[in-house]
Order: sequence, then C-alpha cells, then structure tokens
Amino acid sequence: MTTTSTAPVLLIAASPSQTSRSGALLGAAAERLHHHGLSTRTLRLRDLPAQPLLHADVEDPALRGAIESVAQAKVIVLATPIYKAAYSGLLKVFLDLLPQDGLAGKSVWTLATGGSLAHLLALDYGLLPVLSALGARSHVDGVYAADAQIAKDAAGTYVIGDDIARRMLSGAAQVRDRVPVPVALEALARPALVL
Repeated sequence: MTTTSTAPVLLIAASPSQTSRSGALLGAAAERLHHHGLSTRTLRLRDLPAQPLLHADVEDPALRGAIESVAQAKVIVLATPIYKAAYSGLLKVFLDLLPQDGLAGKSVWTLATGGSLAHLLALDYGLLPVLSALGARSHVDGVYAADAQIAKDAAGTYVIGDDIARRMLSGAAQVRDRVPVPVALEALARPALVL
C-alpha cells in the first residue's frame, strides 16, 4: 500500500484483531482504489498506544500523527467489525479524539462486517450519525458483509464473495468521483480552445 503522507484517501482499520473480515474488506477497498489511480494510507487503530488512546492524551506523538492523518485526507474509508449491533469500541474511542469538525469537507466510505444480516443497519443508525456530527456531509454507499459473505479459503485467507466485490467496485468509483482532481490534470482534461 502507498503510505505517502499526502495520500488523498485514509484507510482506517478499526478491528482489534491482526487479521479480520473487516480488514479483508479494507484490503479489497484499497485494491480497487489503487486501480482507479488513488493513493492511500492506512491507519490501524489497534497499533495506537492503548494508554494514551484510552486517556485521550492527544499530546501523544502517535495519536497526534493519527489525528493529523485524518485532517490531511480528502476521503476517509472506515472498516469496522460490528459487535452487539454497534461499531467497534476502538473506533468509538478514536472518533472521540477528533475535533468537533474533524471530518468537515470530507467524504466517508463505511465498511463493516458482522455475524449476520441482522446487524445491517448498524452503519446507518449507529455510525453515520456520529460521522455527520463530526462534519462529514458526503457518504459513499456503505458496504456491510455478513460472515458468510467473506469466507476463508484453504490457505486461511479471507475471500470476499462476488456480491460484496461488486458493491466494493461501485463504492471505489464513488470515491474516485469525490477526490479533487489536481489543477494540472484539470488543465489537461479541458478541451483546447479553437481560434
């Protein structure tokens, strides 16, 4: 994955596990975004120092860097497991550290996984109101996948089902449409003036 600090898309992995279905969704999102020529940077919340995170110590260098990554991004892609009909506590703790307008002017794409389709609305009723309260006004169509839609193959790697893969393609195209085109590229895209 591209890790330049100027990447327009920040991928946030909110699972406390090293490998997870939500992590597989995030990886699939990254592949599709790279296919569209977008650079990404990944923030794994599980790698942030626990004590400063839980104590909301925004002076901690790692937390300060994570918050700055959010500020620099044009688009935020959040991937979270759904536990007990809610997004991960790790994500909640991190979102609480952001300034009140921490997502102002940003597009957000939410990805989630859960045990069954019963938790499908956790994104709409649990996470999106929080993101809107932080200033996000543009939401890419979220993708929710039940465990059965992301199965392990013989090698133990999570594999995304065809239906989810199609929805990921659609979401990545929406992200592409929301990332501002650099001025130099805009000038090249304009038709030449005929005199």
